[in-house]
Amino acid sequence: MNIDFDGKTVIVTGAAHGFGRAIAQGFAERGANVHVCDVNETGLLETVNLCGAKTTTHILDVGSRTAVQETVAAIEASSGAVDVLVNNAGGVRGQVGRPIEDISEEDWQTIFDVNLSGAFFMSQAVAPGMKQKKAGRIINISSGAGLGISLTGIQAYASAKAGQIGLTRQLAHELGPWNITVNNVAPGFVLSNPTTERQWEAMGQEGQAKLLQNIALKRLGAPEDIAGMVMFFASDYAGWISGQVISVDGGK
Repeated sequence: MNIDFDGKTVIVTGAAHGFGRAIAQGFAERGANVHVCDVNETGLLETVNLCGAKTTTHILDVGSRTAVQETVAAIEASSGAVDVLVNNAGGVRGQVGRPIEDISEEDWQTIFDVNLSGAFFMSQAVAPGMKQKKAGRIINISSGAGLGISLTGIQAYASAKAGQIGLTRQLAHELGPWNITVNNVAPGFVLSNPTTERQWEAMGQEGQAKLLQNIALKRLGAPEDIAGMVMFFASDYAGWISGQVISVDGGK
């Protein structure tokens, strides 16, 4: 299966490390003009060094609708309408599992801003251009937490990722008449960034062994495993697939 994105304009959010970096590399290796977005400028520059000259950085907080609209407008002015959007920005914003009564309004909202509102704002911004072209791919990166529970007990994260899955299905039906597909990748536990590495260490040997025992393949995945599923969803091979959630988790 030969997947090629030569000349395509691609946006990847949350591209400073982990899944986003691997996804950006996957598109760059296949010829795309990749626009990488994140609040972490240092990480973005490292991503560009790995991806090459056809990659452009944008410092962007996806939770700001105004900033998203301005950034997408600038991308479209320089590269034309977006062909592929990958809503990868997310995470727990440094939070850990705590009892429900200890969660502040700010703690709750900040996780929703990056994981759910950001995916909506980015999709909203690229939709007009995709509609005009009558073609487009939107791929959201959720989590196994959105289909089940947060392993670390973070209520807002599980809720926001479940909401993102609902958004995927809703937008697939709204945008389908313009040949725009919207799909979702739900990763399992992957050591992809400092947060997941800390979570892994905190489990201890017993917890790590229990997690691996519940995975059919008995091993953790890598960011490249998630990127591979994104490449498929973005390709012509997935032209009649929309509104779907695929778990990439080693088998549960």
